[in-house]
Amino acid sequence: MELPLVVGVDGSESSMRAVDWAADEAALRGVPLRLVYASLWERYEGAALADGLGRPPEQVIADDIVEAAAQRAHRRHADVKISTDVLPEEPAPALLREGNEAFALVLGSRGRSGLAELLLGSVSLAVAARAYCPVIVLRGSQDNRAGAGGHRRIVLAVGEEPDDPAAVRFAVAEARARGCAVEAVRAWRRPAREALGHPLSSRRAARLHEERATEVLEAVLSGAPPDVELRRRAVEGPARKVLLDASATADLLVVGARRHPGHSGLQLGRVAHAMLHHSACPVAVVPHRG
Repeated sequence: MELPLVVGVDGSESSMRAVDWAADEAALRGVPLRLVYASLWERYEGAALADGLGRPPEQVIADDIVEAAAQRAHRRHADVKISTDVLPEEPAPALLREGNEAFALVLGSRGRSGLAELLLGSVSLAVAARAYCPVIVLRGSQDNRAGAGGHRRIVLAVGEEPDDPAAVRFAVAEARARGCAVEAVRAWRRPAREALGHPLSSRRAARLHEERATEVLEAVLSGAPPDVELRRRAVEGPARKVLLDASATADLLVVGARRHPGHSGLQLGRVAHAMLHHSACPVAVVPHRG
């Protein structure tokens, strides 16, 4: 069975941009598109109202939202297979369950209740931090085209535990579908005591750290296929700043996230968390089991 690309919609402009992006992605990947609206409207409207008046107002709104989203996606890519569903559940648990049978989940950065798009909404954060499939979060007012990005570059964040082939595979597949390059970025820093030493020894220490970072990049990309352009960049500085700077000229930022089976809390590293809140481009969180 071909797994669909699932989009969480709620009628907000952010979620509709996610529909546009996901429609492009589904067309690039050749996968079905599934549009899901989740809300506990039954709890708020009441079963008696539902029985007495037919469909309660909140369900009418939900049906209208997914229908509008489906029409929007169809106008964008008429050849993509589209399905819709309205689920009377809390959004985060519903989307997490949908992710168990999804190629990936796509979410806007803010929902209808969001006051600003500078920070990530609670539903998007909860899903990105727990899902067992890739989660793509569209940041703010970024370009809503998956396949026509102006930078032609996928940035792959390489962290302290670069033993995650899932993120590498995802980044390479995205680059292949879009016909662009993958740039693996590894941030490195010297301990403060080395930076305060003699200038000559300090430069030698810096070269050593940079060489180690470059070796990590080589190891991470060693098994990548030759049909995709691969770039390696070791940059001195805090990982958060290095990656945020890289996101300003990227079409997608890919970060890994370790998942521990049986752990119910947020499973998201500090760097990935910062990228979801502040990245200048869409962020793909790709889980792997730890």
